[in-house]
Amino acid sequence: MSVAQRLEELGIELPPPPPPVGMYRAALRSGNWLMVSGQLPMRDGELVNPGHIAGEDDIAAGQEAARVATLNALAAVQAIHGSLDGLRVVRLVGYVASTPEFAAHPAVVNGASQLLLDLFGEDAGLGTRLALGAAALPLGAAVEIDLILEDMEAAA
Repeated sequence: MSVAQRLEELGIELPPPPPPVGMYRAALRSGNWLMVSGQLPMRDGELVNPGHIAGEDDIAAGQEAARVATLNALAAVQAIHGSLDGLRVVRLVGYVASTPEFAAHPAVVNGASQLLLDLFGEDAGLGTRLALGAAALPLGAAVEIDLILEDMEAAA
């Protein structure tokens, strides 16, 4: 099943690729690698669940923000690759704007990991991962996600 079919099966529509909010490319191909700049949880021009993650009650909102940011990252990939098929997630980095005492950053980034697993399957959707806390993120976002993917078809 293609990734586009999985998206449809899950009732998820990939958004248009988000425009950069600074001086960078949203995504770049280098050989077999597709690298995505940090993506924010923007939907229809608005941040989803902005602000700091402060406690256990905020984890679900953070996971939703991570999911939306990941969809934006995938839209950027599709814009330069043409589809999401034949790709493997190599690295996921999630930054979580949080209060100093919050330590469940991995639980928040699970929102991104679960989406990638659902779309690409276990072999291609689970790569390496880093979940970090941050004092602040661009535009007041709660989460920022960046990805590195490998084009397995080009690598063959």
